[in-house]
Amino acid sequence: MANQGLTYDGCNFFRQRLVLSMLSGKRVKIKSIRSKDDNPGLRDFEASFIRLMDKVTNGTRIEINQTGTVLFFQPGLLYGGAVEHECNPQRSIGYYLEALLMLAPFMKNPLRAVLKGVTSDQKDPSVDTLKVTAIPLMKKFGLDGEGLELKIVKRGMPPGGGGEVLFSCPVRRTIRPVQLTDPGKIKRIRGTAYSVRVSPQMANRIVDSARSVLNKFIPDIYIYTDHMKGANAGKSPGFGLTLVAETLNGAFLSAELVSNPQGQGDPVLPEDLGRNCAKLLLEEIYRGGYVDSTNQSLSLLYMTLGQQDVSKALLGPLSPYTIGFLRHIRDFFQIMFKMETQKEDEESRKGGDKVLMTCVGAGYTNISKTLK
Repeated sequence: MANQGLTYDGCNFFRQRLVLSMLSGKRVKIKSIRSKDDNPGLRDFEASFIRLMDKVTNGTRIEINQTGTVLFFQPGLLYGGAVEHECNPQRSIGYYLEALLMLAPFMKNPLRAVLKGVTSDQKDPSVDTLKVTAIPLMKKFGLDGEGLELKIVKRGMPPGGGGEVLFSCPVRRTIRPVQLTDPGKIKRIRGTAYSVRVSPQMANRIVDSARSVLNKFIPDIYIYTDHMKGANAGKSPGFGLTLVAETLNGAFLSAELVSNPQGQGDPVLPEDLGRNCAKLLLEEIYRGGYVDSTNQSLSLLYMTLGQQDVSKALLGPLSPYTIGFLRHIRDFFQIMFKMETQKEDEESRKGGDKVLMTCVGAGYTNISKTLK
């Protein structure tokens, strides 16, 4: 079975396919990648992603045809170690980091990656968001200890980039099963308003406007302002806000907004950005669940690869990306989740309908981890 490859069409879910290919050891062939487009084939950011995957593995075979519309990917050993990568500025570092979060625990050596490029844009989860949501989530699965760290060394806004991020993660032999079923009530809201190459006052204006919305609900709000200067501020001006709500049982729900890149679209007022981001956070809280919509697939992957035991997680409405991910998990690991919809009535005030996801882990063990 292991040597049989899988074949897919199109450029959607590109990262999911390569990540699951590396974890399952099944080779993958993706054809007709934007074949009808005026500019066919893989984009630069996807090529950059493939190069990063090549750096963290050993013995991966990649073949791409002349036009870039067909990709053949034969995964090698997840090697890890120290990696430095210049991410393509078309997508933010979050695009690359999300894949590394999925792969890092299963490497041979603890991963220590330095990624350079755009730290936050309007398409992908920013590094700030992943730092406050994905990292605590990984701890729930037993990936804690000294080694787990995500640090923004320099910020870089689009289109110029110039940011730098350090991500290090310990390796584990197995992933422990989880019961993430009851998030509990929101106890506090934290956030970071950041600004680079604009007036430092921008961040304060964002904070005031975000607080004006959130103060009606909860008193425990603290939004840090982060104004990086000089060499640490990257190449382009911009500002943004990341908010995260923490519940009593240690679930984290987040929302974020970033200003329009220089020279694209109308300039955004910091007041509007703060207010809208606060509203997005309230919407994310309404959707609820134990894991916010950004990290649904990360939690489902760790549940799939857990020890042979039952894992449960309560999620808000599944995003289309997560639904695609579940289908891919079925293709690569033959694991299906039991999904129960939980209707929330108006009285309980628990927000939108939830889905309880249950699965038995595949009992995946990290065979390449070096035994000390």
